Amino acid sequence: MTATVPVGESDTVAAPGRWDALRRRLSPTSAAAFLVIAVILLAALAPDLLSTNDPYREHLDEVLLPPSGQYRLGTDYLGRDIYSRVVHGTGMSVVSALLAVVIGLVVGSAIGLVTGHYAGGRLESVLMRLIDALIAIPSLLLSMAIVVALGFSTVNAAIAVGVSSVAVFARLMRSEVLRIESLPYLEAAGLLGARGRAMIVSHILPNAWSSVLALSVLQFGAAIMSIAALAFLGYGDSPPSPEWGVQVAEGKNYVFAAPWMVAVPSVAIVVTVVAFNRLSAFVKELSTDE
Repeated sequence: MTATVPVGESDTVAAPGRWDALRRRLSPTSAAAFLVIAVILLAALAPDLLSTNDPYREHLDEVLLPPSGQYRLGTDYLGRDIYSRVVHGTGMSVVSALLAVVIGLVVGSAIGLVTGHYAGGRLESVLMRLIDALIAIPSLLLSMAIVVALGFSTVNAAIAVGVSSVAVFARLMRSEVLRIESLPYLEAAGLLGARGRAMIVSHILPNAWSSVLALSVLQFGAAIMSIAALAFLGYGDSPPSPEWGVQVAEGKNYVFAAPWMVAVPSVAIVVTVVAFNRLSAFVKELSTDE
């Protein structure tokens, strides 16, 4: 007599196995990265919960004060609380980086899907020459040129960074599509009548998303750094904006008198980028296990 296992029981048996595999992959560095990202998201969504002062209010009798009980991370050359400015600048950095990643992901993935699935055609040739041209131009130089054309602001800087990352997403998606289309199951799907958009949406895209997702998380950290670099060079928002790159630019003239003006936003940028890089590696490890 054959024993049967109820569907509900088999699910409860399988689920702990997946959670155990996830816990094994969750190293101390990954856990620290998740904690940092949680704090970043909290600061971006509810900065007033974490900040202690008005980030724009000037206290001209309290300029360049070192970190203390009243001002946790010191004050700048106008007496503004650096800690509160960094907290309120988090939302600007996160939103602008998200916009940049969405632009690169959507446009680049679409180009990669088309050029990979219709490889060998005239459309592929034209699009790949466009991608080659984007790759040939240094990303920072391309971003600066786009910002000059659009105007100086954090939003335009995010658009510029997103456009400069299109080639990276397109290349990766195209390579994934070409790899997937060489697999036997896709040939079987074609024999069953899957064509065009149905083939892409139902069979190619679901199997190519993992690598692109890992790249998206990695590009998120890179976008924060690129947007901060543009702001530092004067291609983003202008003072009194609390954007991290603007704060570094404001503090460069006070490196010796008040090093915390440069150190605090710089550390915020570095820690954020490292945390998202670690998250990207974690996502890649999980997709490899699957």
